[in-house]
Amino acid sequence: MTTPDPTPPRDDAKDTLHRYLREASTALVSKVEGLPERELRLPRTPTGTTLLGLVKHMANVEAGYFGETFGRTYPAPEELVPEEAVDADPQADWVVGPEESAVQVLATYARVRAFADETIALLPLDAAGHVPWWGERGEVTLHQVLVHVAVEVSRHAGHADILREQVDGAAGLRGAGDNLPGADYDLVAYRARLQAIADSF
Repeated sequence: MTTPDPTPPRDDAKDTLHRYLREASTALVSKVEGLPERELRLPRTPTGTTLLGLVKHMANVEAGYFGETFGRTYPAPEELVPEEAVDADPQADWVVGPEESAVQVLATYARVRAFADETIALLPLDAAGHVPWWGERGEVTLHQVLVHVAVEVSRHAGHADILREQVDGAAGLRGAGDNLPGADYDLVAYRARLQAIADSF
C-alpha cells in the first residue's frame, strides 16, 4: 500500500495568478461592505477617488481585459460604461451615478468576475490576445493580462483599504484587523512614535 504524499501539489502558474487576482478582488469588495451609499460615494482624495468608484472601475477593467482582448463579449454590456463615454470623459468609469445603487455595482462586479473566470478557465496561459487601447504594444498573452490585472486590482484594493480606514477605522487584508497587530498592541503609542520620528526632520 502506497503512503499518500503529505505535501499538497503546487498550483500551476495559471492557478497561482488566478488565485492572486481573486484574493485581491475579494479584498476590494470587502472594503465597501457595511457602509451607507453616501459614504461609498464621497470623494476622499484631491483626485476624487471613492470607494464605490474603485469597484465600478475594476468591473469595467476586468470586463475589457478578459473579454474584448480575447474576442469574448461580456453578456450584459449595458451594465458597463461604453467606450465612447470614456473617450468623452476619462473618469467616466469611476463615477457612480445617483441611479446606480451599491448593490447594483457590486452585483455587476460579481458577474464580471465570473465572466473573467470563464475566460481564464477556457484559455491556456500562452493564448494570444489583443488589447485595443494599448495601441502598437497591444499583442499580449493571457499570462501578461493576468499579471497586469492582478497588479491593478491589488493596487486599488490598497487604495480602498486606506480610504475605508479613514471612514470608520476598519482596516485589514480581508476583514477587520486580520493582518494587523493584536488588540493588546498600542497603536496610539505606535503612531505617536512615528509622528516623533517625522517631527525630528
